[in-house]
Amino acid sequence: MEKISIIVSCYNEEEALPLFYKEANKLTKEMNEFEFEFIFVNDGSKDKTLEEIKKLNKKDKRVKYISFSRNFGKEAAMYAGLVHSSGDYVTLMDADLQDPPSLLPKMMEYIKDGYDSVGTRRVTRKGEPPIRSFFARMFYKIINKMSKIEMVDGARDYRLMKRCVVDSIISLREYNRYSKGLFSFVGFDTKWIEFENVERVAGETKWSFWKLFIYALEGITAFSTVPLVFSAVIGVLFCLIAFIAILVIIFKTLVYGDPVSGWPSTVCIIFLVSGIQLFCTGIIGQYLSKTYLETKNRPIYIIKETNIDNK
Repeated sequence: MEKISIIVSCYNEEEALPLFYKEANKLTKEMNEFEFEFIFVNDGSKDKTLEEIKKLNKKDKRVKYISFSRNFGKEAAMYAGLVHSSGDYVTLMDADLQDPPSLLPKMMEYIKDGYDSVGTRRVTRKGEPPIRSFFARMFYKIINKMSKIEMVDGARDYRLMKRCVVDSIISLREYNRYSKGLFSFVGFDTKWIEFENVERVAGETKWSFWKLFIYALEGITAFSTVPLVFSAVIGVLFCLIAFIAILVIIFKTLVYGDPVSGWPSTVCIIFLVSGIQLFCTGIIGQYLSKTYLETKNRPIYIIKETNIDNK
């Protein structure tokens, strides 16, 4: 009997977990030709998320859990789930039911048709603030122009993968992880399923605008060096402008005898150039910081408690 591993990253999902398990358990009864395992990754939750998972484990031995020593982030939680999964097929879901479990049978049909991976993407952003939706769409447009790896607009982490795809992702042990890019990087034949946006069943989103902005920077720096080229081009451009300005001043002084004056404009120019320099230095600093973190070779996550003994 083939096995499907369902990996669920949890951070303060105490209210949503019982609702998620109820829906996912219905799904396992419908897909009774497969064996299932649930891997809940408690990402340093501060509520009773771990206690809820342990309650589920008591009534269903298919429920396994990994509890981190602190909050390491969703990327680390997904990676830990992939490492500890044992299924022939692996799927990633959110506990808030924004990733509808009901799509899984359809996803499996495409896998059986020969696809290695089936991803999901939202075609609407109903329920999101308009400004957040606008910046999300702009991010995908920008990163697809910068990166050689295609990022699908509206793509979710929710996907079903064959074991060969999972093993390829596990082999990428980089500390600064951006899974949407890593899924595209490993390749394989992928089918995309579209669905309408679903709002959370309980609790509140953990992704503020600022966190999403930082996450977007992670994606850009992880899969593109265009910002570095951009900073170099700006440097060359401003050197060229400065050289032309010097020639103009010399010409006006020698031919027309105009005095060199205008301290307000000089101050504005100094501020502008200084700002550009700091901006470009910041871009370089982003890449340098990522390199610094990678060379430390720190673990992606630290497990405090688990009932999994297969890894």
